[in-house]
Amino acid sequence: MLNLENFMANLSFCLLFVTMLFYWIFNGFARNPQMQQLGTLGMFFANLSLLIVLLIRWIESGHFPLSNLYESLLFLSWSLTFLHLSIETTNYTNNNNKSTNIDLSFIGTITAPSALLTSSFANFSLPIEMQKSSALVPALQSNWLIMHVTIMILSYAALILGCLLAIAFLIVTRAQDINLTGNSFGNISGYYNNSEKIILNVNNVENLSTNINKQINKDSGLAPVIQTQENNLLLLNSSYNLAKSLDNLSYRILGLGFPLLTIGILSGSVWANEAWGSYWSWDPKETWALLTWLVFAIYLHTRITKGWQGKKPALIASFGFIIVWVCFIGVNLLGKGLHSYGWVRLF
Repeated sequence: MLNLENFMANLSFCLLFVTMLFYWIFNGFARNPQMQQLGTLGMFFANLSLLIVLLIRWIESGHFPLSNLYESLLFLSWSLTFLHLSIETTNYTNNNNKSTNIDLSFIGTITAPSALLTSSFANFSLPIEMQKSSALVPALQSNWLIMHVTIMILSYAALILGCLLAIAFLIVTRAQDINLTGNSFGNISGYYNNSEKIILNVNNVENLSTNINKQINKDSGLAPVIQTQENNLLLLNSSYNLAKSLDNLSYRILGLGFPLLTIGILSGSVWANEAWGSYWSWDPKETWALLTWLVFAIYLHTRITKGWQGKKPALIASFGFIIVWVCFIGVNLLGKGLHSYGWVRLF
């Protein structure tokens, strides 16, 4: 079983690496929908191989494989691939619904390297001793382990992915100096170009392009100048479409991760009361989980009640990206507390 586990772990690494190359090459540099389908297939088999690794460890240890940092990182990598497949499946189902469909062809360029780096860190950076399965300490011998830890890591995966999309949005809009206009529910009506101080309505972009072509036909002498304007318009429109998709999808995924985080914290409180006799003890892990919850509560509050959209909430999500990783790994690497067992102790 150990040889099979190592084989599947190495296979998942290879599949994620090849899948990442597929998405980067055939989406970022040479868009090819048929080749992108191979990326989806690679993501599916990577998800399956990670699941087999976790099931093998479950069978060998006799308990749910979330008792140490190695298993948690593998489960996080599996969760990222699962979210990717879920997003692509949902988008395919709604492909004919123009009001809800957004371009998600770029999603693999973010999820594949994220899952790859997480899995690589678990398999190649952690000491061999930490990768071995061990018996559960008494506090973890509870049915709450499956519910609490599973939901928490799923929430971390959703929050990490949503934050990465927000960071990508900031990168795209920084290059083109674009802000989005619209409402907080993803119904974006246009974009604002800060450098040129103009607002273009999304529905009028094609009309503007048509008018430009008419002007070219009327006066061929203006063709080079007008054609340059049209090219600039199309480039701006392309940047807008990518920015819109990044902002919209980031909002939706973070909107999924936040309730999962809420449920995870509540279930952890109930479990803590059973194990330690207190719902909340201000353990470092609990404190950072609460801080993470507050950051994304602020993010959703600004989008829903304040109507913020685009760069401002993306900045909050970027800050949340750091907070999530500190909560997930940093506290266990550097802090001492009730959640330190099964992880890493440096002091």
